[in-house]
Amino acid sequence: MPLVMFVSRRILISIVTMLIVATVVYFITAVLPGDVATRILGRSPDPEQLALLRERLGLNEPLASRFFGWLSGLLQGDLGNSLVTGQPVAAVVGKALWNSTLMALFVLVLYVPITVIPATIQALNVDSKVDNAYSSFSLAIQSVPDFLLGTILLLVFARWLPILPPRSTIDSANSGLEILRALILPGITIALVMATYATRFLRDSLIDVLNSDYVKMARLNGISERTILWRHAFPNALVPALTVTSLSLTYLFGGVVVVEQVFSFPGVGQLLVGALMQLDVPVIQATVLIAAGVYIAGNLIVDVLTLYFNPRLRQL
Repeated sequence: MPLVMFVSRRILISIVTMLIVATVVYFITAVLPGDVATRILGRSPDPEQLALLRERLGLNEPLASRFFGWLSGLLQGDLGNSLVTGQPVAAVVGKALWNSTLMALFVLVLYVPITVIPATIQALNVDSKVDNAYSSFSLAIQSVPDFLLGTILLLVFARWLPILPPRSTIDSANSGLEILRALILPGITIALVMATYATRFLRDSLIDVLNSDYVKMARLNGISERTILWRHAFPNALVPALTVTSLSLTYLFGGVVVVEQVFSFPGVGQLLVGALMQLDVPVIQATVLIAAGVYIAGNLIVDVLTLYFNPRLRQL
């Protein structure tokens, strides 16, 4: 019952937070300099044409009226229409969101083993050559910007060893294999960036747990090292890595703009950049809300998993 109450309370808080974020996003985008009408008609538009276009796009209505109309539509699942193409925002954002979701799932498939396996090996071999070697490798990856890491992988696997496509144009893929090939290079880039941070947290946490009193007592009771590691130490050490992972979720949905640009991947990040350049406000609002929603949902999931892996926190 405490867990159910906690989840219910967090869901309510998440809904309120999303409403606050939606309000802030709307008013920030409303005060952006210029508008899409001037972008469409050029630098020196005819005043009459500009006035007609602004009226057709609803830009002449009072700000409060536009906000409540937008919020009412948002609560009903209507994100409005793109000011540039006239298409429903859901259709414009849907394809990019689908692409980013595929990328996120692929990255998570890579992220889990390249985080858990090295961290476990390092924790079991503290200050060994393996531990020091991977720590040096992690530091090197962390010091390289993600766009440079992506460029290096692009040069190695698309030019010098041309076994992967240089452009991740997933929209033009005709088969599952082509989709997978398009995801590999950007997916590896993002997974490496995320994993090097999480591995360090998980390693240090595992070391602390393995040196704790209750683990020492478990060893004295004759429990095998494998059981101690996976049933007792690992669940308690997982919490810091889960927290880092939740912070990285927004990075997957909109924060990987540079990586998407390097590989020409048509995700939410590229869509947001294009919408900002064209001042397509409804698309900007939708993409930012998606990123915020992913972050809030990720934190909720991580909090629930934290309580699941650490039952002692349920009593707090």
